[in-house]
Amino acid sequence: MAFIDYYKILGLEKTASEADIKKAYRKLARKYHPDLNPDDQEAHQKFQQINEANEVLSDPEKRKKYDEYGENWKHADQMEEMRKQQRQAGSNPFGGGQQWSQGYSGNFEEGQFSDLFEELFGSRAGGFRSSQRETRFRGQDLHASLELTLKQASETHKQTLNVNGKNIRITIPAGVSDGQEIKLTGYGTPGVNGGPHGDLYITFLIKEDATFKRDGNNLYKKQPLDLYTAVLGGEITVDTFDSKVKLKIKPGTQNGDKVKLSGKGFPIYKKENQFGDLYLTYEIKTPTNLSNKEKELFEELAKLR
Repeated sequence: MAFIDYYKILGLEKTASEADIKKAYRKLARKYHPDLNPDDQEAHQKFQQINEANEVLSDPEKRKKYDEYGENWKHADQMEEMRKQQRQAGSNPFGGGQQWSQGYSGNFEEGQFSDLFEELFGSRAGGFRSSQRETRFRGQDLHASLELTLKQASETHKQTLNVNGKNIRITIPAGVSDGQEIKLTGYGTPGVNGGPHGDLYITFLIKEDATFKRDGNNLYKKQPLDLYTAVLGGEITVDTFDSKVKLKIKPGTQNGDKVKLSGKGFPIYKKENQFGDLYLTYEIKTPTNLSNKEKELFEELAKLR
């Protein structure tokens, strides 16, 4: 597989902050998500590269290895171990303090790595090969994104994910936020030589809703209101996020007036039966296609005013 420049994939410089990486990933993941590009294989490949880049650059330890070893970053632990063994052996077959990362490229299986080491060091490597086989390495962490509607994010529910060909059923708590990340311990790649599995990190991407806008635990909605009810007052039925409520309108309500419905907002994450608030902004609708009689009444009203 050709070397992928993770910084270039996310459109970032090597000096990018963690916030820069997170922002770039969320923007590009939305743009190239398979659900939005169902028949675009190039977009699918781009989406995979974006996830791979985020998996490495969002993890400080992996990013440090990547910055030092480049395309060979996955073998950083083995290379460091080899450096250690070489120092203990008191000899350097490369001479002059040459960096180990310059001597290797590509992906090595355990057997290939041991054979290569034996070729470089000869029979003296036997002791190290035994030590290498006994050394345990933790598996790699995996990163995935999961897109939810605002409605799905408001309800505790179970969902099945396919990660590396394995189905994983998870419970998603109500109230998860856009960009929120959760960790599933031990669901990453297997370790080496019996080492522990890595972890799986899932980032939630919440789609925008056509009616409700979310800010934290509060919801915001534009509420249509006819002119007559706005002028005279009355009662209307309002659709909240999960129910209907009757709301009294005071006479003389103005366009843009706001009202708060306490406890009718978004569920608070891992706080049972606790919710934010719903804020309504009235949009008064001016009547159109008036009959002659209606026009006369408005004209009469205008004279009275």
